[in-house]
Amino acid sequence: MWRFDKSILSQFDFFSIILIIPLVVMSNWLIGEAVPALAEKQLAYVGVALIVSLGVFLLPIRKMRWMIPFIYWLNILLLLAVEFFGHSRLGAQRWIDIPFVNATIQPSEFVKPALILMLAYLIDKTPPPVGGYRLKDFLRLSVYILIPFILIVKEPDLGTALVLLLIGYGVLFFVGIYWKIIATIAATILLISPLAYKYGLHDYQKVRIKDFLSEKPSYHVQQSIIAIGSGGWTGKNKEEATQTQMKFLPIATSDFIFAFVVERTGFLGALLLILIYVVLILHLLSLGVFNKDYYIKVVTVAISFMIFIYMGVNISMTIGFAPVVGVPLPMFSYGGSSFLNFMVLFAIMQNLITFRYKDMYDKRGTKSFL
Repeated sequence: MWRFDKSILSQFDFFSIILIIPLVVMSNWLIGEAVPALAEKQLAYVGVALIVSLGVFLLPIRKMRWMIPFIYWLNILLLLAVEFFGHSRLGAQRWIDIPFVNATIQPSEFVKPALILMLAYLIDKTPPPVGGYRLKDFLRLSVYILIPFILIVKEPDLGTALVLLLIGYGVLFFVGIYWKIIATIAATILLISPLAYKYGLHDYQKVRIKDFLSEKPSYHVQQSIIAIGSGGWTGKNKEEATQTQMKFLPIATSDFIFAFVVERTGFLGALLLILIYVVLILHLLSLGVFNKDYYIKVVTVAISFMIFIYMGVNISMTIGFAPVVGVPLPMFSYGGSSFLNFMVLFAIMQNLITFRYKDMYDKRGTKSFL
């Protein structure tokens, strides 16, 4: 018998939802100003993401944790399928065609929640000892991070691969790694960086870095800086926002949407947007720090790192402080796959927090809130 348990309301993390809502509303408003048709599509993406998130939230994730390795390795198989059967666009082979429906999927997007859940599963099974994981456990966990990283780098999609790498190792460092391992990794990165640049990067990736390091920024960044500089304290009205309305600002609804925000809402609007992200990141970190449940700890910390990396890189590239890469502003830039990813991760987090007490499941394994 399905019955509602009001006690879930006392456990549900409403604060993160309150912070996400203004991001979605403001994003759709700006996208609608730039390209009304895209705003309609974005609303459809939001609707789909909400339905999928609700479905994920209602799953008995802890009772289904035996499926997590299967989900992880299924995503690895999809990444391998890209290598052999992938669909190529603009020189990158990142998509797989779905038969009979004339659509494609990008497995590198799905592997993010799969990796986060896999790390939570492994860390919960073998928690770190006092002083952090030693070399054997560190290498064992690293295998699960490096396999998708290598496969995504080969597509090539260095931006997504690096995000995955930073999230994976960020979680491990947060949970606990022996200090000698951290020191060794830092020294190794310093030593191999020149070789990685010379032999590991594609020509277009080297061009992006050279454009970033050159005295004169690329055309895209120049237009972005002009838009940001013209916003002033409170921004311009729609008709006067010429960088966006006259299409000088490239990809104004996606990669450079932060410049669009500043042009329309000025310094104060940009400050408010950044403040929402900062509060959300700190809130998620606090959930991880003050929780002993490794599932909650890993998922909340991973989401916070993911938001921080995406936000930091996206804003930095719009003001010329980072190379231009295809990293969206989280839950703000136009696009369905990235938004869906974040919503699924938040649904997983909400599920783990809301049903973290075993007495919230009845003896038959049915959730007591339904």
